[in-house]
Formats: sequence, structure tokens, C-alpha cells
Amino acid sequence: MSTAQSNTDRFPPASRLAGKKQDVWSIVNEAALASPVQPIVNMGQGFFGYNPPKFITDAAKEALDKVDCNQYAPTKEKIAEGRFKGRPRLKKAIAKAYSPLFGRDVDPETEVTITTGANEGMLSAFMAFIEQGDEVIIFEPFFDQYISNIEMPGGTIRYVALKPPKNGDTEVSSAGDWTLDMAELEKAMNPKTKMIVINTPHNPVGKIFSKSELQAIADLCVKNNILILSDEVYDRLPYTPFTRMATLSPEIAAQTITVGSAGKNFYCTGWRVGYLMGPANLIHYVSAAHTRICFSSVSVLQEAAAVGFERAEEFGFWDQSRKEMQGKVERFCAVFDELGLPSNRTEILTRRSMAQYSKPEGGYFVLANFARVNLPHDYNFPPHVAERTRDFKLSWFLIMELGVATIPPTDFYTEKNKLMAENWLRFAVCKEDEVLEQAKERLRGLRRWMG
Repeated sequence: MSTAQSNTDRFPPASRLAGKKQDVWSIVNEAALASPVQPIVNMGQGFFGYNPPKFITDAAKEALDKVDCNQYAPTKEKIAEGRFKGRPRLKKAIAKAYSPLFGRDVDPETEVTITTGANEGMLSAFMAFIEQGDEVIIFEPFFDQYISNIEMPGGTIRYVALKPPKNGDTEVSSAGDWTLDMAELEKAMNPKTKMIVINTPHNPVGKIFSKSELQAIADLCVKNNILILSDEVYDRLPYTPFTRMATLSPEIAAQTITVGSAGKNFYCTGWRVGYLMGPANLIHYVSAAHTRICFSSVSVLQEAAAVGFERAEEFGFWDQSRKEMQGKVERFCAVFDELGLPSNRTEILTRRSMAQYSKPEGGYFVLANFARVNLPHDYNFPPHVAERTRDFKLSWFLIMELGVATIPPTDFYTEKNKLMAENWLRFAVCKEDEVLEQAKERLRGLRRWMG
């Protein structure tokens, strides 16, 4: 027996970590390292391929020379006094930026807290309110970090699936065509239900929940006294009308915590600056949990994010970033239209595009449907890929044959519903235009396997 094996036997991991399947990220990275087509064009993970705007990076450099920005953020505020963690300047900037969006004055002292990225902020919310046996409802497909974040404090997850477009295999559709069955949602609620998580704009679908959909969800939450965690980290990238859950009514706002991300807003996901907003009585406990998880978040980058919120309007940044990202979506999706270009008059009259996609209403992810890609029957997939759903095989195939990395979305589903997404792949378009063009050129190679 090896030392590693004996140590595993002597010190087994906690059940919450043991027996987990190899996750999608490690499989995609493994394929990328092994691919004969190099360098890989990474269209998989949702990190930006370019820097934040100069007025924000300059602010970060300047903050490094300030003594207080290099210490805990802040050093004097105490939760016992009703003051919450985070640099005062950033909390004030966020409150000022969001007050007109919420249609009311947001109190920076009591209704905003800063966290180490939106993900840690959500973990703090779960730690604050979820106890052993409490149930949390999430929608499939889901952001995979929700699962461990809910299970860590002992929560039980109830899943409700978004239904993909019925014509998704044959026609270009809108992300808005992914539908939620309200009867199924209501059926999932019971006296143990403590919280629901809503993600709009949605990752990976790109759906923006309509005002009527949000109202129907919220009405059920009010009726059943359920907390709402509204994950709105892509809130500055809507391409269709966007409604914030907390704006529906004062009654709904009283039980809603809104999640935001400076990293997503300003192209700096590695900075890990997130924020949560909501009623003081809820934010108080989120801040308390955050303090016990990591005490404080990076002070110098909070200062730079504050400048981002303060000066974004001055530079026209919000409109510019939205228009640029929407342009990237359209630029990239053109390759799927192109793959169906007709070669003769008969085909013009009868053709169906060979690669379909779901056009996002917000965010920077695109789901494309590869039902008409014919994977070779004798292709040599490794066993841990061969046993997975078709989207894992498609992802592995694209990496190995074309050098394009993309994410199979069935890992964002329960076993029961995985087959809903087995023909889809997720692409992140938050890359330089040159990278998008490289990806498109390589994807044109799919023609040889399309029927």
C-alpha cells in the first residue's frame, strides 16, 4: 500500500467531499492539455480575455500607496454596532449606483455588505439562514457552486428544471424560450423550504426572467414565507428588458437578498469583489457569516471597485460594456449560421441550419445545440468520458479535433434531467475579438462531421 493510500485510509475526507465524480472543469482541462491541436482556444470558462478599463486599474495602483487600503477593510466597523464589513467608500458607491435602479435610497451602512466574490457572498447567505434539514430550491441548469454552498451548512436541495426550447435541435431560439413550469415550482415548496435561488440573467442559459415570471415566483415565496436569493451578477449585461426581483414590491423586497459582482461588472473576476444588498435585518446576518468565513476581503481592490462605480457613468462604461458584449455574442454566433450556408438553390428552399443555438438575453454565455454533429462511432474516448452524456463526448471531441474548449452543461443538471442538455455546449464570449475569430475558424472544421 502506498503512503498516499494509507493516509487516505487513515484520514478519510468528510462525506460532503467523498465519492464525488470528476468534475467538468478537470475533464476539460485534462483534454486541453492532451489535445494535439495547440494552442487551445478557450471558450469554456467565463473569465475575461482582456483587462478592466484603465480608470479602474489606475485606481488599483493608486490604492496600493494608501496605508489604510493595505489593511483590513475596514478596521473600525463592528457588526455589533450595526456596521458591516467592507470599505465605506465602496459601500457608498454601490448604494449610490443602485438606489435609482431599485427606486429607493439604499443605506450603505446597513443594506450593503462586501464579500470575497459573489460566490463567497452566497455561501455567507446560506450559512446565515440555512440549517440542517432546511430546503433550498434552485433551477436546472444551475451554477455548480450553488450545490456545495447549500450542502455545507446542511441544506437539502430541491430542483426545478428550466425546459429547453422544443425546437432547439432544429431552429435558432431565444434564451427566453427556456421555460419554468410554475406548477412544478409550487409542488417543490413545502414547510421545510427556507430559500429559493434565482439567477437572472441566467448562467448558462442567458435567460432573463420576465417581470411576470418573477412576479409569479415571488408571489409563491411571499405565500410560503421563503427567502429569495437573487443572483444578479450579470445585471449590467442585459440585451432585453431586465427586472430586478427586489423592485417588484416592498413586500417582496423585504425577503430578497440581491447578489452582485464587481468582478463581472468590471472585467476582473480574479479580484474577488462581490456585494450583497437587502433589508438591514437580513444583511446583518450575512455579514456575520462572512466575518466568520474569511473576516475581510481584499481592501485595495475594494477601493478600485469603488472608483469603478463612482466613475462608470462619467466614462459611459455601462452602455459601452453592454453594447460590446452584445456585439461579441452576435459576432461569435454568426459561425453557427454560417455552418448552415446553402450550396445550391434546392438547399436554399429546404435547408435547416446545421448548428443551432439559443440566443442569450443577457450575460456572456451562449448555448449551442450540436444534435446534427455525427460523432464517429469508433472514436477513442477515455473511459471516464465514454461513460458520460453526449455533451461530454462532444466537448472532448471539439478539444481534441479542433482545439476549441467548451463546457458540457449536463454537469449543471441532476441525473434525472441530464438528457435535456446532452446536445448542448456552453461557450463564453467574453474574449478578445481575435480569439472569437480563431474559435470560429476552427469550428468551421465541424462541416466534415455534420449531416
